[in-house]
Amino acid sequence: MTRVAVATSFGGPEVVEIVDRALPKPAAGQVLVEVKAIGVNPIDYKLYSGAFGSDESTLPLPLGSEAAGVVVAVGNAAEGPGGPISVGDEVIVSGAKGAYAEKVLVPADAVLPKPASLDWNVAAGLLVVAGTAYDTLETVAVSTGDTVLVHGGAGGVGSIVVQLAKARGATVIATARAENHDALQKYGAVPIEYGEGLLDRVRAVAPDGIDAAIDTVGTDEAVDVSLELLTNKARLVTIAAFERAANEGFPSVGGGNPESAERRKKAALSLVRQAGEGDYEVVVAKTFPLADVATAHSELKRDHPRGKFVLIP
Repeated sequence: MTRVAVATSFGGPEVVEIVDRALPKPAAGQVLVEVKAIGVNPIDYKLYSGAFGSDESTLPLPLGSEAAGVVVAVGNAAEGPGGPISVGDEVIVSGAKGAYAEKVLVPADAVLPKPASLDWNVAAGLLVVAGTAYDTLETVAVSTGDTVLVHGGAGGVGSIVVQLAKARGATVIATARAENHDALQKYGAVPIEYGEGLLDRVRAVAPDGIDAAIDTVGTDEAVDVSLELLTNKARLVTIAAFERAANEGFPSVGGGNPESAERRKKAALSLVRQAGEGDYEVVVAKTFPLADVATAHSELKRDHPRGKFVLIP
């Protein structure tokens, strides 16, 4: 048996319950992982909010897609992106269904080796944000010499966009609240506040213009300012303003896009290795017991400390 968090109906965080579930032994190509930490992402509560539909046949809805833990059982031919998987391996689970659990049974191709240098909390919260950040940078082809505007540069995805863009040789301008400017400067970005007058503030720090813009917040302000500054709207990408992207002809990533999923999957091993080598950091803002998942989701919807939320089984 294992305790798991599920949404029993559609609505707010109050619909999430902890239930007991029986787990079968791993079949061929499957791996059973004892979970040490679980990454929390906005998509986790959006799925039961009704934002993507409310098909009651999907209930109770398993929650969570990423975690980190120790392999406790393997089926035959259990081989992941990093090679054969054995009992006792410390691993990162990515792209799973129902990762909000004490134990999770997953396909072997969802399991990657965890670098010893990463603690459990960081490892659990790594790949959704890093994969999304990488996806945006690839989509708008950020490279040496580019000046890039990152909206929401202190957020989970945005902070990694900033770090990876700097590593590519780009100049980065990042919007954030004033209390997060020091952190962005540490990453090598030029921080500016969002809000009224943003267009003029960007022009003041980038008098020669910008080459690309990455929107991680989805506000009209972020899209409008980016479109005003760019000469080529194909170099604006959003992870949130899907309707505007579709209507106005600029790219978006995520949201069930199969090209995004494939790009992220191919990059996963490299992104994990880079994190393990300290090439970029994932900040953990707060941890919660698994039983407090509703509280975690409620707080994630509001302004909160910079970084990822993590659940501890």
